[in-house]
Amino acid sequence: MAKPLKVDDVWLNRIADLLSDMEFGSLNIVVHEGQIVQVERTERKRYESSASSGAKASAGAKASNRALRESGPGR
Repeated sequence: MAKPLKVDDVWLNRIADLLSDMEFGSLNIVVHEGQIVQVERTERKRYESSASSGAKASAGAKASNRALRESGPGR
């Protein structure tokens, strides 16, 4: 038979803090023997695409990729 889950105010506050500023994502709570032992937060960032911001992002990505190639291994 499974042990009943023990959740105190400390864990409730931790979980509430992790959820408070999350817009998109998930919270995975790991339980062992009736006690919370780990909380995993996966957050997604979503950006609106527009013609002007897309061009800026594309230019920034190209510059970043060029810098990575120039500073690659052995250089």
